[in-house]
Amino acid sequence: MKEPFSIPIRVYIEDTDAGGIVYYVNYLKYMERARTEFMRSLGYDKPAMPQQGLLLVVHSAEIQYRRSAQLDDALRATASIGKLGRAAVTFEQEIYRGNEIICAGVVKVACVADDNRKPCALPETIYSALKAAS
Repeated sequence: MKEPFSIPIRVYIEDTDAGGIVYYVNYLKYMERARTEFMRSLGYDKPAMPQQGLLLVVHSAEIQYRRSAQLDDALRATASIGKLGRAAVTFEQEIYRGNEIICAGVVKVACVADDNRKPCALPETIYSALKAAS
């Protein structure tokens, strides 16, 4: 099994609530950054493919919060491919503080047509790159 793609995250004051704890929705933002940078590492620097009339959109997300992160924590967000289909990819993602998983998620991203938002096949080049990375 391949090592998951990962990026460093630092918790800033803007990420926290009044108690200095990371606001729950920000973990989703950290996961979004990891997925975006993962795609960038494969040569795709935009989540949309406007020249092909296609978009990549979040279809669903399942998140498990295990521990809270706090102001100034150094975190690591990962992204790996859990399942790859012709029109969607499911990412398995984790947020770490040190070696401890503090948040885990499964995020399904679908390919849709820009004009009608209906599912369509991933472009062959993207599908092949994701398959090679899984």
